[in-house]
Amino acid sequence: MTSFKAYQIEQDDSGKAFGHMTRLTPDQLDEGEVTIRVHYSSVNYKDALAATGKGKIIRRFPCVGGIDMAGEVTESADPRFKPGDKVIATSFDIGVAHHGGYAELARVPGRWVVPLPAGLDLQAAMALGTAGFTAALGIVRMEDNGLAPENGPVVVTGATGGVGGLAIDMLSQRGYHVVALTGKDTEEDYLRMLGAAEVKLTSTIDLEKVRALDTGIWAGAVDNVGGPILHWVLAHMKQAGTVASIGNAASFKLDTTVFPFILRGVSLLGVDSGYMGFPTRQRVWDRLATDLKPRHLAEVTRVIDFDALPGCFDDFIGGRVKGRTVVKIAA
Repeated sequence: MTSFKAYQIEQDDSGKAFGHMTRLTPDQLDEGEVTIRVHYSSVNYKDALAATGKGKIIRRFPCVGGIDMAGEVTESADPRFKPGDKVIATSFDIGVAHHGGYAELARVPGRWVVPLPAGLDLQAAMALGTAGFTAALGIVRMEDNGLAPENGPVVVTGATGGVGGLAIDMLSQRGYHVVALTGKDTEEDYLRMLGAAEVKLTSTIDLEKVRALDTGIWAGAVDNVGGPILHWVLAHMKQAGTVASIGNAASFKLDTTVFPFILRGVSLLGVDSGYMGFPTRQRVWDRLATDLKPRHLAEVTRVIDFDALPGCFDDFIGGRVKGRTVVKIAA
């Protein structure tokens, strides 16, 4: 391959980031042991922030965008991989400080690469992507901490987002009673299709009157929003409940008390999908191919061509996207 198509993010004279389609040559790729012919990538909110300059995501310019990729190995100096192997690479510095998945060819360090597990194909792997890995990592961490379906209901905040929707699907098929918390009153049918047993609107919660400790309702929680909602969740956790803190869609701040932790033994677990290494990374992907594989993945996924990528970012920024968007990179 003498040259290949890529979506590269650069910085203009004013310091604002912008993205555009271009062509690169293999010698312009970053260093790494594994070279991948990319078949699919995906679009995450983080990708949209990076591509539009709405968020300070990119740490090095120029940088090929796309924090996810799945494809076939073409060259490898890592003995774990050989040409033709199907692989996944997500997170770490991909698409923010290292050329990412929005390119027909990529080169990454071997320690960032996961063999495609049996039970997944490359398109399904990207329908999951970082969002699916994050949701599954949160569930794995909570179950390692003692969460089980018989403990009681699990609430998922930010339920219509990519992580939230996949978490609902995964939890419900594991037998949990899932309550979806959302600010979108038009999405009840969608959330119930994913497996939510109940849908609760954030508008029904008076966040100005949250007590330090209130009635114990939740055995578990997957929180994608942070801020006052997370404070409310913590106040309503049951004894020995466990919370996976995954996102900050509402706020990165948390004004709460120690009471849930010292009086009810609640655990607040940080979920860092970006730099989680092996063997946990492989363990989570293996579960995504088996008992945590979402039942409704196809129904919540749309596939777009590579050429359509630049036109989709504004919908993510505007909150007009639900489910997952997969980008078909290879022709």
